[in-house]
Amino acid sequence: KARLGLDYTASNTLEIVSGKLTGRVLGTIVDAQGQADWLNRARTELGLDRDQVIAMGDGANDLKMMAEAGTSIAYHAKPVVREKARYAISHCGLDALLNLFPD
Repeated sequence: KARLGLDYTASNTLEIVSGKLTGRVLGTIVDAQGQADWLNRARTELGLDRDQVIAMGDGANDLKMMAEAGTSIAYHAKPVVREKARYAISHCGLDALLNLFPD
């Protein structure tokens, strides 16, 4: 979070022992509902309207979160996510977002 200059993040924490992933997740797993709840909490805390929020995902577990945002973006996503998202980025990097929001 600090290294990337992000104000908010929500993710699963993977366990690492002796520099290797163990295959276990530490703490509470951030599932589909957890993602949607987190997005709504952040939106409320920041005083944003739904239309001011962008959510991006790649799998079916992201759909609840994406449904809570005013703009949804499928990024190198599974077909079901591409079908439901407002925008889909399938062949470019994240810098393609700059073309969607030029201002």
